[in-house]
Amino acid sequence: MLHLEDSELLSMFSDENSRNYAFNLIVKKYQQKIYWHIRRMVIDHDDANDVTQNTFIKAWKGLEAFKQEAQLYTWLYRIATNESINFLNKKRKVLLLPLIDVERELSNKLEADAYFSGNVIQKKLQKALLQLPEKQRIVFNLKYFEEMKYEDMSTILNTSVGALKASYHIAVKKIEEYLKSH
Repeated sequence: MLHLEDSELLSMFSDENSRNYAFNLIVKKYQQKIYWHIRRMVIDHDDANDVTQNTFIKAWKGLEAFKQEAQLYTWLYRIATNESINFLNKKRKVLLLPLIDVERELSNKLEADAYFSGNVIQKKLQKALLQLPEKQRIVFNLKYFEEMKYEDMSTILNTSVGALKASYHIAVKKIEEYLKSH
């Protein structure tokens, strides 16, 4: 596969003759990372696939107007994060469940997930993450799993770097407490 810089891909996308090819390259470049970001939020493999597809549909529709004020990957992560939150909110409304019950349902799905290949410790970590408030979970996932810089997270989540550092610190403490007690 060609390893092109985002600026080159965006330039190709702006040319109508190479738009589809450029978008396919963008999808290939970011699909796996976006999928795993979403998967850590929605837990279920099939749901993550659906949300990933919706993310790239939104990206396709919005890419022509993308101003390149942000980096392409932070823009894609922002769409993915918003789509994941929207998915979880719809799930709560459809099931008429409070937040804690939806998180419990996601935890149960994790137990039964044939696609989850982690060991006992990884499953315990995922369950601990489900106990976190949504924003702390997103911040923890981006920092811990994606090794993302706080500045990039700030762009994605539209939050100050200081607030993100505090959220991450609090999330780590809550996870440590959960792991000690379970």
